[in-house]
Amino acid sequence: MTKFIVPSSKQIRAFKLGAAALLLGGAAYLFLQRDDLREAMAPASTSAVRTVQLVTGEFKSIGPNGRTIEAYRWDPGTIYVKKGDNVRLSIFGVNGASHPFVIEGLNVKGEVKKGEETVVSFRADEAGIYRIVCLTHPDIAHNGPMIGYLVVDK
Repeated sequence: MTKFIVPSSKQIRAFKLGAAALLLGGAAYLFLQRDDLREAMAPASTSAVRTVQLVTGEFKSIGPNGRTIEAYRWDPGTIYVKKGDNVRLSIFGVNGASHPFVIEGLNVKGEVKKGEETVVSFRADEAGIYRIVCLTHPDIAHNGPMIGYLVVDK
């Protein structure tokens, strides 16, 4: 007489769950291997303009000697774009009267004034990390450094 081993309901559920995970994983792998689908899921064409919103910010505190300590910053402090993107930085002045700035290595310049929007546009042609430097606050001696980073990814 042959004996049959009957799996418990817990074992059956575990088997079904494992089989479903395996099927989903395989389907996802096959889906992502298709070039036409991968291209469709890629970011929009580099001819589109990528707008990034920034603001000027300030930290202010009283030091142990009773002296006011201030530091200015770009917010967000780091921006990520793709190589080839057409970038539009829209910067609104919240703190500080004036922030003339340069983006080193990109020949981009501008000035942000309190209560106003400044817009600069450029094409991110070369991968790298570029500093956005406020010329009023370049170091600690001038309530800085007010430096942001533009990361251009390949």
